[in-house]
Amino acid sequence: MELFKSIRQKIGKTILSKKLSKINRVVHYSDIGEVSKVGIVWDATRISEFPALSRFYHKMHERKIDVMILGYYPGKELPDQYTAIRFLNCIKFNELDYFYHPASPDASTFIKNKFDVLIDINFNKLVPLLYVSLLSTAGLKVGLFEADSKINPFDLMMDIKDKTDVENYLNQIIYYLEMIRSEKPTPKKDTIK
Repeated sequence: MELFKSIRQKIGKTILSKKLSKINRVVHYSDIGEVSKVGIVWDATRISEFPALSRFYHKMHERKIDVMILGYYPGKELPDQYTAIRFLNCIKFNELDYFYHPASPDASTFIKNKFDVLIDINFNKLVPLLYVSLLSTAGLKVGLFEADSKINPFDLMMDIKDKTDVENYLNQIIYYLEMIRSEKPTPKKDTIK
């Protein structure tokens, strides 16, 4: 059973690479003061991380930055902690297609949303979240550096040597985003037109 899952995921990544090659995206980020919308993709199996995400949401809200989180939860029913939270939507296992790509309206809406910054908290490289991060139209995509990755969706990569918690990871991202200042949009080097 695990062999078939692995094969389906490999085929899914190949299909995703082909979709990605058809996307023409311009990287755009000027400074943190210009950010009004942040999207986060998150492995929602890590329930203990949700309080850190909630604190991050409130910190950004104080800065007048809207935050929207899209999580992936492998069950058919969401835990009670995730229900009725307006800034969190979750893709469930039964909302994936045969190749583990999300087939839900929430995922589609999230991908099309023009976030100023997309933050990837997908430390386990789950295919449904990788799909969303790769196809997102966000101006700047931030995630963990991975040397052996064939598909890289990120414009800014965090190379964190030691295991980190989500709160520290988010704080590091904001720290670096506050340091960046740019004048105009620059085309992404690997964009195919």
